[in-house]
Amino acid sequence: MQIHLKQLFLEEGKVVPVEGIVPNSEETLWPGHPIGSPIAISGKAANRAGIVTLDYTASFAFVSQCDRCCAPVRRQMSCRFSHLLVEELSNQGDEEGYLVLSDGVLNMDELAAEDISLELPTKVLCQDGCKGLCPKCGKNLNEEDCGCSAEEVDPRFEKLRRLLKGEG
Repeated sequence: MQIHLKQLFLEEGKVVPVEGIVPNSEETLWPGHPIGSPIAISGKAANRAGIVTLDYTASFAFVSQCDRCCAPVRRQMSCRFSHLLVEELSNQGDEEGYLVLSDGVLNMDELAAEDISLELPTKVLCQDGCKGLCPKCGKNLNEEDCGCSAEEVDPRFEKLRRLLKGEG
């Protein structure tokens, strides 16, 4: 989705609506975490006192699996973003915080993908209190207790257990 903003930079007080669908259902923005629906974009670009700002909301379905129990996770997400747009920078190296649109065209597909990839969670859980999988038998502990002994210590940590109990 290309948005032509050349005229916006010239007219102080002008507002341009930014609405559309970014067809991103097949792409993976973060390995293993695809976007399960097209991304709906809604917002505006405005020139206020010569400063052009872009404010928009991206709404989409996030599809993944729980990092503890591997259960499928699907959540509707809505993220707000804001950017300052410029046609050029007076000082090279001052690019941080600005989107430079030298040709006046904004590629919303790329911008939304980049913004969303930075907002996706680093850890995905099916529920806040997810118990995960049993390390012995592999049963999902959210569904039922497996009956495996929780007392048994991993042999690699046996010396640490004895040290903590004061057994030397």
